[in-house]
Amino acid sequence: MKTFVHRGQITKVVFGSGTRRCIPEEADALGCRRVLILCTPGQWDRAAEIRDLLGATAVGTFAEAAPHTPVEVTEKAVAYAGSVEADSVLAIGGGSTIGLGKAIAVRTGLPQLALPTTYAGSEMTPILGETEGGRKTTRRLPEALLKTVVYDVDLTLTLPVGISAVSGVNAMAHAVEALYAQDRDPVAFLMAGEALDSLTRSLPAIALHPDDGEARADALYGAWLAATCLGTVGMALHHKVCHVLGGTFGLPHAETHTAVLPHVVAYNGPAAPEAMARIAYALARDDAASGLFDFAGRLGAPRALRDLGMPESGIEQAAELIVRDGYWNPRPVERTAVRALLTRAWAGGTP
Repeated sequence: MKTFVHRGQITKVVFGSGTRRCIPEEADALGCRRVLILCTPGQWDRAAEIRDLLGATAVGTFAEAAPHTPVEVTEKAVAYAGSVEADSVLAIGGGSTIGLGKAIAVRTGLPQLALPTTYAGSEMTPILGETEGGRKTTRRLPEALLKTVVYDVDLTLTLPVGISAVSGVNAMAHAVEALYAQDRDPVAFLMAGEALDSLTRSLPAIALHPDDGEARADALYGAWLAATCLGTVGMALHHKVCHVLGGTFGLPHAETHTAVLPHVVAYNGPAAPEAMARIAYALARDDAASGLFDFAGRLGAPRALRDLGMPESGIEQAAELIVRDGYWNPRPVERTAVRALLTRAWAGGTP
């Protein structure tokens, strides 16, 4: 007999082509009359387009979102939101911008909307990760959940191939960990498997033909499913490793997930046979860990932490932080084994 607890999602999802045109309608449905738009400096033009759509409902644009959600940036954004009397926030972009929206919402209670432009998935989770003083902490907070997410496949058509690859593998990591999560449930397992099938099918097609609309839709669909898994069940060692590496060394988020994932899967393999079988099935390989490693290589994605700027001298420090206050994991998290994992990931060796 199966025994489980399933947590349903409350976020409204609008998925399709050209759906960004319905943002004014979605904001109005939430009673939002003074929307603050959030983005990174590189997304200013996209934010300007949405600002024009919203018209007088848009009261300002804060374009300083940064990776790993630095607290000092959030404090500046909260002050700006107050100065323009915003009654809501709309995040346009990937995980950096959506994380900023969550951080603002947690501090102010303002409702959030998002228009994702990558496969990061933060928009479907109540998880807030913030960095302060060189340390990244994560919390699961109901008030961090978004009210509405608008997925417009058209916005991903121009996402560079390299970013598409690592963002897609980042999404795969959400699905992988959902398969062996402590609080996994049948719905999450099914969604995670479907997400992996979609992403392993679509990402190689995107690498060959970046403007393939069907492949882009398939990838965004898979990313949404994977993100929903991340929002409904807990994560394990992989996410702990990546949070430590990102917060401590300022490594790029998606690239770090891509380099680390095969090694954590190899670590957890003996303790999670059902999950490993599902991952291997999605990859059409006999072994999940080596299959993920080869898949990243096929996409031309980075597979070594040293290539992302992590110093070899940081391996010991990272191992200590990962073991300290660790997440639940199907296999006990032991410092010696974690150090060996990090050493292989740093060098880009096979898992």
